[in-house]
Amino acid sequence: MKLFIVRHGETDWNVEGRFQGRLDTELSELGRRQGEKAAEYLSGHTFEAVVSGPLKRTLETGGLIAAACGCETLEVMDELAEICHGDWEGLLSDDVQRRWPGLVALWHELPHTVVMPGAGGESLRSVQIRALTAVECIRKKYPGDVCVVTHDAVIKALLCHFLNASLSAYWRCQIANCSLTIAELRDGVPPRVSLMGDAHYLGIGFELPEQKGM
Repeated sequence: MKLFIVRHGETDWNVEGRFQGRLDTELSELGRRQGEKAAEYLSGHTFEAVVSGPLKRTLETGGLIAAACGCETLEVMDELAEICHGDWEGLLSDDVQRRWPGLVALWHELPHTVVMPGAGGESLRSVQIRALTAVECIRKKYPGDVCVVTHDAVIKALLCHFLNASLSAYWRCQIANCSLTIAELRDGVPPRVSLMGDAHYLGIGFELPEQKGM
């Protein structure tokens, strides 16, 4: 089977550089247009299911794709939610730096060592474990191709696993809003990543954003 993994469309907080995490932000006007373009690009493919994280920004993006592809199954998996940034959520990087000196730098230099501060705060390893649980569930339930709509941290954590890389390589992956990553999963052989972070179909003068918040 192939997983067509799509990051949700842009939100206003993506533009502002705020850490979103589990806060339930909605797509911006541009984010909805991105979702429509991704849906149009994928409309010729047959998916057994579109599987989304539970937050509005992924559900709306996933709904657009499901409708365009004529896919009747839009399933929600909590394991595909964004990393919980704990007490960072809603803050800008400068705010976090003032309150937790040095922690933002550590997050960008040694991301695999950071546990987000505050109630529910996660590490990348905890995100990777639950994301892989979701992938295994999808594989067992749907033998055909599936579109997964999720978040930046989830996609990067999965890519580190698929590519047999340490989570220390997390920031080496650039995954823009509404970009497409494709992974082929077959029994008995390592995963193959045939496409990573492709966003050519957006047609909006795409440039990789500076990575600030989530």
